[in-house]
Amino acid sequence: MSKGKVVLAVLAALVLVLGGAYYWYAVESHVPDDPQFSLDMSKVRAAANAAPGPKPEEIRVEHVGSLAFPGAAVISGGEWGMRRMAVYSYQVRYPDGHVVIDTAAEPSIAEEQGATEMFPEAYERMQSAMENATHIVITHEHMDHIGGIAARDDLAPLRPQLKLTKEQLADPAYMQPASFKEGVLEGYEPISYDGIYALAPGMALIKAPGHTPGSQMVFIQLADGTEYLVIGDIAWHFDSVRTMKARPRFVSYAFLNEDRDMVHWELAELKRLSEEEPGIVLIPGHDGAVVEGYVEEGKLAWEFK
Repeated sequence: MSKGKVVLAVLAALVLVLGGAYYWYAVESHVPDDPQFSLDMSKVRAAANAAPGPKPEEIRVEHVGSLAFPGAAVISGGEWGMRRMAVYSYQVRYPDGHVVIDTAAEPSIAEEQGATEMFPEAYERMQSAMENATHIVITHEHMDHIGGIAARDDLAPLRPQLKLTKEQLADPAYMQPASFKEGVLEGYEPISYDGIYALAPGMALIKAPGHTPGSQMVFIQLADGTEYLVIGDIAWHFDSVRTMKARPRFVSYAFLNEDRDMVHWELAELKRLSEEEPGIVLIPGHDGAVVEGYVEEGKLAWEFK
């Protein structure tokens, strides 16, 4: 064989190897057999109706900031152009109080992590809302969801309403670069539950580990019957629910330490739910277009009260 043919053969082999590796780590995504996650909405609704009292009347949202990731990092097989990753906090308003869901990232940490947008006024409104909230919950323990709590110098005023789970506090590495101040959680008792937790009238938490050990969804049923499911970062963008494609392996394993199989099973259940019960408003973790569309439709409203 001539030297030229040898070189071509080596190059062809390299292309095959590199192409195969790219497909495996950046493109391939499928729902594994033997699913280990299911959503029984009858049980979820029963938990949401377990607590007596009036149900919430509306959900308001604060756009606290944004990051930007390549689409190929957001969903397997995605484009390499940049996608906006909006960071939100939600306020579920009752006639006599409110619940805060997710608390964004502390602004200096967000800036260090390359935030493309920052809205200090929104962050301050969220911090003020936490002061008199009846409950504060997070979908999971990453810095852009728990950061507003972790940044506080004193958590004593928030302890009665703070509903962190034991899984969300078990491994501080998941919060990095956010971290709690030394001693602020001393004596704090996190909540512990299996499956579903009745949080408040019209609200329930659903355990959904995978993206992180402490990941959970928040179900909300308003007084007018409208239902919502805040799914956290099971899906960064709604495309992942629609296609049942998770984040690529190079993101799941190298950066997030995810249980990727569990994320796939959760995406499959959310896809099924979206088809069987299209009236439930699914809110993904960072999909600005979806959230803005819900505001335009009147399903959400801007700014906390």
